[in-house]
Amino acid sequence: MAVRWVSLLLLSLIFLSSAQLAAAQKPTTAPGGDVFVDNAGVLRWQQTKQEVALFGVNYTTPFAYAYRAHQQLGVSHEQAIRQDVYHLSRLGVDAFRVHVWDVEITDTTGNLLENEHLRLLDFLMNELKQRGIKIILTPIAYWNNGYPENDSGTGFSSIYSKGAAYTNPRAIAAQERYLTQFLNHRNPYTKNRNREDPDILAFEVCNEPKYHLPLPPITRFADRMAAAIRATGCRKPVFYNVSENPDVSEAILNAKVDGLTFQWYPQGLVAGHTLRGNFLPYVDQYPIPFSGDARFQSKAKLVYEFESADILQPIMYPFMARSFRTAGFQWATQFAYDPLALAPANTEYQTHYLNLAYTPAKALSLLIAGKVFRTVKRGQQSGRYPQDSVFGDFHVSYRQQLSELNTPTEFYYTANTSTAPQQPAKLAHLAGVGSSKVVRYGGTGAYFLDKLAPGVWRLEVLPDAIAIRDPFEKASPDKMVTQILWNEQPLRVSLAELGLSFSLRGLNEGNAAQATATDGQATVRPGVYLLAAPGKSTAAFTALTVFNHIKLGEFVAPAPTALGPQARHAPLAQTTAGQPLSISATVTGVGAADSVLLVAQHYYGRTRTVPMRATAYATYAARVPDELLYAGELRYWLVLKKGAQALTFPGGFAGQPRDWDYAHAEHYAVPIVPASAPLLLYRAGHDQERIEARGLAPNTWTDYVPTPDGSLALRLVQGPSRAGQPAATGPAASLRAFFGDRLTGRAEDLDRFTQVVVRAHTSQPGASLRLQLTTKDATSYAAPLTLVPGPAVQEVVLPLSAFRAAPGLLVPRPYPGFGPLEYQPATPPPLKLVDAEVLQLVWDAASATGSPATVDVEAIFLR
Repeated sequence: MAVRWVSLLLLSLIFLSSAQLAAAQKPTTAPGGDVFVDNAGVLRWQQTKQEVALFGVNYTTPFAYAYRAHQQLGVSHEQAIRQDVYHLSRLGVDAFRVHVWDVEITDTTGNLLENEHLRLLDFLMNELKQRGIKIILTPIAYWNNGYPENDSGTGFSSIYSKGAAYTNPRAIAAQERYLTQFLNHRNPYTKNRNREDPDILAFEVCNEPKYHLPLPPITRFADRMAAAIRATGCRKPVFYNVSENPDVSEAILNAKVDGLTFQWYPQGLVAGHTLRGNFLPYVDQYPIPFSGDARFQSKAKLVYEFESADILQPIMYPFMARSFRTAGFQWATQFAYDPLALAPANTEYQTHYLNLAYTPAKALSLLIAGKVFRTVKRGQQSGRYPQDSVFGDFHVSYRQQLSELNTPTEFYYTANTSTAPQQPAKLAHLAGVGSSKVVRYGGTGAYFLDKLAPGVWRLEVLPDAIAIRDPFEKASPDKMVTQILWNEQPLRVSLAELGLSFSLRGLNEGNAAQATATDGQATVRPGVYLLAAPGKSTAAFTALTVFNHIKLGEFVAPAPTALGPQARHAPLAQTTAGQPLSISATVTGVGAADSVLLVAQHYYGRTRTVPMRATAYATYAARVPDELLYAGELRYWLVLKKGAQALTFPGGFAGQPRDWDYAHAEHYAVPIVPASAPLLLYRAGHDQERIEARGLAPNTWTDYVPTPDGSLALRLVQGPSRAGQPAATGPAASLRAFFGDRLTGRAEDLDRFTQVVVRAHTSQPGASLRLQLTTKDATSYAAPLTLVPGPAVQEVVLPLSAFRAAPGLLVPRPYPGFGPLEYQPATPPPLKLVDAEVLQLVWDAASATGSPATVDVEAIFLR
């Protein structure tokens, strides 16, 4: 080993003189850069000595799949970057990070290649600078460039694995050579070298390295990479990833770097479907196991990537931002903002989905989270969920799907809100989705109102965005998940200084609209408008007037999605015979003269056609005739009528179900059951795509198997421990299933249910199992589940009265893995079935010897 590392040291001297090495080993804490790390591990602005607090995104158009996809779509990369950076500026982003795909801009020996990828990165950085967005670059990604396609990169990361990257002398030399050339690279747009650019604040050496024991080689490698950066004359702080390999954190804590980097994916990645339920406890805190270590405390901290993966709920980011600040972070960048051209199908990273036009509510929650990050002080403590749902000027509500900021000058919200602005007369900035006491809007896109002068405001309206498929399913460029529509929508603005008859004038290119509001209301299409109170001159404001890093006339929005009418609807799991039943659906492409019909048929019975009414934009509802609500099966269709033409859903087929030649078998259906009927909460044979089943301990996994009667069961498996492996403890495997939507059609019967019934089987004597029910407020209640090994599936009855408040298991598990395992509120209320929405079957670690131990779960239902 000693000979090996002597060889590596000699090789490094080819690139670094002894004097350079000596100087480069010193952390960059002295003045000279644009930011510096003080002796207490705080990142500060060099000029003002104030603490840094920056919040933003990763974005990848110059590289990998995003680069290729824009090419395939015929979209100019430069234009795409301009458009996306404009949207980032509207979201208040002031931080940008990307792991540079070194595999696309180097050869195998680490020489920097002046190619299109590098040029586009340079172009992107110049665009960011013009919007006041600061940058941290991670020069070494280690990834190849294929995902989700095949790899084609030819740089050094194409021939060296992550394990070889810090042990192979040639790999180490290639990385030193590359870092030297990359930091000395001069951006042709900014005219700055990367190491000198005042808007590049720091460098993170590498993205998510992979290490193993022993520790000293890791520390030596980190020191050499930091030295290579400093040897260029770079005086910016050098950061290094510590959270990807927490088991060897000692090696990084000992390294001569200025800061440490972390990621956070609090409920895992790539679920394959939208995760449902209240995940706020998952992001209530960011505990760091070595936070008390003096070496940790002496270094600055940043979050290079975070995301609420597989979740569209616009409530996660503000909680995450606050948890970051409590943990001491000064920089956090979401991964990854979806380019506008790729967002219709969410093909870049299917587990992530964030774009101002396509996910407007989630995007505005990022805007609010940025305000949280810059407002909450570093290290500031707060209560635990749910007591912390209101903090300072912020409010977060799972039940309302609402994140909200309300200060005297700013008012931002992600859903309809009844909150009154703190001081309407001082309000200067508003952004929203839905309606509030200031703005009533009929569309679904985001909008912004910014005060330019007393009685003069800029209004920006994005197109309507309608979710038509689950964006987290397997992606394809041919499968659109969000539909964009340009419509005229009613807008009412209630600002005293504008009055009820304000003027409205289009500002963006091609927008010639001019109107006067009536009773504070006007009709708008997507675009930018100048609103002015009667008698106010707007001559000083033109499309070219600069305001907060944008020009007033700037506007970016996707064209309408060329799909035609779409419908999205999920039938109820059951409904009760004789009880009123309303059916609601999302239907797009409905013109003013069009109609939407519900065609309902009791199987082998009568068929009735009922007009559906619009309850909100693109949402239609109708009540099923009472005569069809007797026990049996209700089949139904949604029909969009456009004059003499008709489209029927599901399927979007021409014609109507009652036409003699309508031969399509597709239909919606809901079972109509007696009030005494059981209600299925989980059925293994039908729910594969809506559950999360995981092995949590080493050598555990899941599968599907047939039961003796031919039904399908989910199998949880615990294999024997491997040689030298310590015995597992605590939860080993679990099933998590959301069932809140299945209660809706049986709401009148919930008080009648007294038992939860589990149909399951185990091979393990004395298996330690429990069933948990979790409510909308994330409070969990558990009951022990006793299974006796035998040849048949057992039916175990658990009285609802047996469920007691208990810690809820936080699965799927996070990255990094040191997040909390359980959550329980301080004062749990009694269980109310009407509030329950998630079940978890938890199996504790077993001592499997010989054959693996198994638990098979066929069904869980209320009775």
